[in-house]
Amino acid sequence: MEDHKIVQRNLALQREWYGEPLGDRVRRLVVAFNVSQAQLADVLGISAPMLSQVMSGRRAKIGNPSVLARMIMLERKVLTPDVATGAPEALQRALDEVRESKPTVSRDSLPVAAADAEAMVFPLLRSVADRRELSQAADVLGEDFPSLAELLRRAAKER
Repeated sequence: MEDHKIVQRNLALQREWYGEPLGDRVRRLVVAFNVSQAQLADVLGISAPMLSQVMSGRRAKIGNPSVLARMIMLERKVLTPDVATGAPEALQRALDEVRESKPTVSRDSLPVAAADAEAMVFPLLRSVADRRELSQAADVLGEDFPSLAELLRRAAKER
């Protein structure tokens, strides 16, 4: 198979496996964190040449699940309020946290703490509803959806 066909096949596989070509995902992280590909590779725990091959489609997949887990962690951190501001210290702190992480991947979990999820969800909820509305929604959902109601109550309290 010639190189062009291999690359096209690999990019199609990436769309199937990862939802889109990995090059697109990696480029967004490079821009969001204002780092080079080599710096991002270091944070992810992959060599720069390997990252380049995955981005260009010369390789179809990221073989190490911890590398993929760190990429997902960074994608989620982009959505947190402090990182979203673009403040250099917040960006560096997020990069350092992910670099130092030792994610384990199992069939039952993704290596992202619930606190990170809440840090993303609470600002979004607060952008569409005030404290009173969040509390009222929690009361309405309380009996039938207790976990969701509790999340809304926490979002209403923590400002």
